[in-house]
Amino acid sequence: MAREKEESMQVSRRATRSSTFSANNNGIELGKPNDSYIPTLGDLVFGQEPISLDDLLSRFPGRRVQILELLRLLGTLNSSMPPLFVYGSASTGKTSIIIQVFRHLSRPFVYTSCLSCYSPRILFESILNQLLLHKKNAFNGYSSAKRCEKPSDFVIFVREALINVIDSLKENAEKTSTSKLKGQVNGKMIYLIFDNFELVREWDKSSSILPFLFGLSDILKMPEVGMIFISSTSPDTYHSNTGYVAPIHVYFPECTEDDLRQIFMRNQANQKLYSSFLDIVLRPFCRITKRVDELSTAFSLLFKRYCEPLSDLGVLPNGEMKRRLFSHLQPHIAPSLNEIFRVASQPCLECGVNQETRRKGGARKSVGSGDLDDIGFHMSTSAKYLLVSAFLASRNPATLDASLFDTTGVSDSRKRKRKASEKSLEQKEAAEQELLMKGPGTFSLERLLAIFQCITSVGEEEEGNDGLRVDEGSNALMSDILLQLTSLCNSNFIVKGGSCPLEGSTRYRSTLSEDLAIKVARSIKFPLSKYLYRR
Repeated sequence: MAREKEESMQVSRRATRSSTFSANNNGIELGKPNDSYIPTLGDLVFGQEPISLDDLLSRFPGRRVQILELLRLLGTLNSSMPPLFVYGSASTGKTSIIIQVFRHLSRPFVYTSCLSCYSPRILFESILNQLLLHKKNAFNGYSSAKRCEKPSDFVIFVREALINVIDSLKENAEKTSTSKLKGQVNGKMIYLIFDNFELVREWDKSSSILPFLFGLSDILKMPEVGMIFISSTSPDTYHSNTGYVAPIHVYFPECTEDDLRQIFMRNQANQKLYSSFLDIVLRPFCRITKRVDELSTAFSLLFKRYCEPLSDLGVLPNGEMKRRLFSHLQPHIAPSLNEIFRVASQPCLECGVNQETRRKGGARKSVGSGDLDDIGFHMSTSAKYLLVSAFLASRNPATLDASLFDTTGVSDSRKRKRKASEKSLEQKEAAEQELLMKGPGTFSLERLLAIFQCITSVGEEEEGNDGLRVDEGSNALMSDILLQLTSLCNSNFIVKGGSCPLEGSTRYRSTLSEDLAIKVARSIKFPLSKYLYRR
């Protein structure tokens, strides 16, 4: 996927700084200026040949569901669409896939990154420059087409520019043929893409800018304009007291180990040699990170080390050669793992905390050789129960808590199972698709503690543990649980979202994958599968 991102970011000509892509993993840079070039309407489309759907799906292993969902939401040619909110962890292919989707569709778009456009004025002017086909160069003193600092001015300017662009697109649609050519504009819709949208929260007056951008579609009231927001943080971090229509969510989960193998195996000259290399390094590195950019950097250096004993890189390795190459590479794996996984030290730590940190650091250093079941679980039992509770609260609908847990913490599994009809199976499949797109949900502290009380009672019955239940009047225990929750939040096992406008309380969300949650539950002998709702 990293290689595909490099290929997709090489655009021949774009009008502005934020829309000029370059071949690097960081995303966007300013291309070399060409003062003699006059921007045209064709600069609003991806500047390469359109690709087929099969080619698009093959470029991004493990992202078939997300690509098809994006195509469905974008709709047929010239159909209006609701605002989209695409989110997921860093290096999950969000930006690359969206750009390639527009390349496949040959539809015009305006791309702005809140990383390079680090203030409202720069963001507004970047959008206007692209819509007005204005290029900064020496002749105009590298100035913008419009100076715009206020949201109210931006609405006026952008509406004017959008009307002109849409009129030009309609004229172009009548003249052009149905065949797809390089640089040909397809359709009458124009899309505004806001990348790295989570950075807007760090701006001055972000409390007013965020609702303004989310509500821009309602303000403009132009069905020919589509809005796409790309963020590395979940939607609950953008809660605001200002009302606006919530965009449709599209969630990009982390790549699985199989997906990563397919990504790194693409375009390899010696498939068998690189496969034997991945057999050694992929699993231990995936226990630390699944970011394609980090793994790509580490694997490129390690693969050179792996091939040092070979005089011919086209050789097909046999069993003896694999053992020899593994022995040569093994001393370099642990230092590379430690280079990837670095934790910032706290300035003021007590001695006891330092000792705990050293113990955890020792556990991290043994990631390459230890068993996954013994890694990362050096925490108290109550913290493990909190992790499982948070995972269940994020994955299970709140309306099913009463049916999954009764007053004794026992799941009610005595319901008669009816034969599912074809319609119910279709509804179940649609619900699974919707759940996958939304990603893990948020929950309140009260719901977390209620689930915690239920599942700890199960742990007491099965293991005979005492002192885990949240009984009334146990203030000391409640304080300990809240401290554990704070520690898990600081460790990013649980993340805090924004305050819900209706409830007024902080919302939380679990970041645990299902595989890790199962291993945590297994370490405390908790039957997680009985309480995990499967749609």
